[in-house]
Amino acid sequence: MFKTRLLSGIVLVAVLILTVGMGGPVLYTVLLAASLIGLMELYRTVKVQNQALGVVGYLGAIGYYILMYQNKMEYIMPLIILVLMLAMAVYVFAYPKFVAEQVMTVFFGVLYVAVMLSFVYQTRCLPDGMVMVWLIFLSSWGCDTCAYCVGMLIGKHKMAPILSPKKSVEGGVGGVVGAALLGAIFAACMNHFASADVSPVLCAVICGVGGAISQIGDLSASAIKRNHEIKDYGKLIPGHGGILDRFDSVIFTAPIIYYLTLWLIK
Repeated sequence: MFKTRLLSGIVLVAVLILTVGMGGPVLYTVLLAASLIGLMELYRTVKVQNQALGVVGYLGAIGYYILMYQNKMEYIMPLIILVLMLAMAVYVFAYPKFVAEQVMTVFFGVLYVAVMLSFVYQTRCLPDGMVMVWLIFLSSWGCDTCAYCVGMLIGKHKMAPILSPKKSVEGGVGGVVGAALLGAIFAACMNHFASADVSPVLCAVICGVGGAISQIGDLSASAIKRNHEIKDYGKLIPGHGGILDRFDSVIFTAPIIYYLTLWLIK
């Protein structure tokens, strides 16, 4: 299992470096595909992945990505309202085939998976996006790794004892501090080796905040799985699970890094 997880992790990082590094249509297409797969994984938990209700969610996600790519953001809110209305239309005209929880999950999924994950692409499109987009992954996956190491060494107080008994407060704090340090080191390296011009202090702050938020994303995904008594959302990534299992923290971190970059980096 460890070998499988390690090898698939290496492949995942390689694909990530290639797609995020290239940006543009390549990153856009990969994120759209990842969003649709993530939606399917989420919809599977409430058994609507192959139903008309699920199709509404898929079409909503595709519509959102088209508008985002064309920079027609003024149409996003009408689209979101339309998705809700279509989901409710399917609900009432197919009644009693679906229940309210399924309708809410379809609507929630478009925002939770498609919209929030799209901020990886939007961050990459910012003036300093070629550098700042990596803070999304440093703050989420870096925080997770640092939290695990610190928790193993000195973790005593449980962060969420019922939901995730192995996570500790000490680990959580260590994860945030570790993410901040990684952000500062990354910025310093990019300034030195890639002629970038970003503040290590600001990157440390951004990564630290992103690390704190990423833990909520991780626990949120775990809570949904616990509610539906499943271990993993999928099996797409050997040893890691599905898109939502691997990118649960990234989904929460991406919009935070985007807006902090927009507000703090001039």
